Amino acid sequence: MALLESVCPDLNLVSRGKVRDLYRVDDDSLLFVATDRISAFDVIMKNGIPGKGKILTRISVFWFNFLKDVVPNHLITSDFAKMPAIVQKYKDQLEHRCLLVKNLRVFQVEAIVRGYITGSAWSEYKRKGSVCDIPLPEGLLESQCFDRALYTPSTKAEIGQHDENIHPSKVPEIIGEEFARDITELSIKLYSKAKDYAIEKGIIIADTKFEFGADTNGKIYLVDEVLTPDSSRFWPSSNYAVGRGQESFDKQYVRDYLTSIGFDKKTGIDLPDDVVRQTQEKYVEAYRLLTGFEPDFL
Repeated sequence: MALLESVCPDLNLVSRGKVRDLYRVDDDSLLFVATDRISAFDVIMKNGIPGKGKILTRISVFWFNFLKDVVPNHLITSDFAKMPAIVQKYKDQLEHRCLLVKNLRVFQVEAIVRGYITGSAWSEYKRKGSVCDIPLPEGLLESQCFDRALYTPSTKAEIGQHDENIHPSKVPEIIGEEFARDITELSIKLYSKAKDYAIEKGIIIADTKFEFGADTNGKIYLVDEVLTPDSSRFWPSSNYAVGRGQESFDKQYVRDYLTSIGFDKKTGIDLPDDVVRQTQEKYVEAYRLLTGFEPDFL
């Protein structure tokens, strides 16, 4: 059964996002809870994908460990036995789907890195010959790999609102010159290392979203989720071909179904069982390929 909402009355609920519930544990730590909610076109559906939150959590933990030599991250522990007692009392709900993390100041910018031209980037390129107003060479084809990965940030929108793509030159106005420079460099490094690893496992990371925060000393950390099917566009490398759209490991079954029924992009609906099952299978497959392990926590 899908967990659509965590209920932990003894914890201080800070917010509920599209997927995650965020609790304050104490002054120094927060609890990230990945539910099984699923959103598409920035709208949360009425039913979820069973086990999705657990898979997202495990994939994030894998990447936090893999990338920690590039930049430190906010993870304190994912081991439920090491969580505070006030968290452990909700074991039935939270085990395998929560992270105890540092309480940091999160930058109000999403650091998007694109290695291939697809999605909204492809749409803009066809209209204007640019991505986030960054001019690109003529003659690019859909799903083509860039010579160099593009950093194309966006603002962070409130739930129910849409993120806004912005030119990288606007980021210093939001978070300051030094932080803007550092997260640009870190984003490209993180993406490049992850992309090289994933391709060996049969997955192309077409694009992804990173988030960063800083402590009181100004030290930067990688935060939130990282390189999951929810925050990234994963393609199977075996079927990749330039000049068309690609199969996907993410929510594509959901998006395709909603498009086929003329979804209004405003009101969540109940997804059919077959769409739920196919989507779940894709999340599980991505976990297996990336980590090499079976999801024995489901």
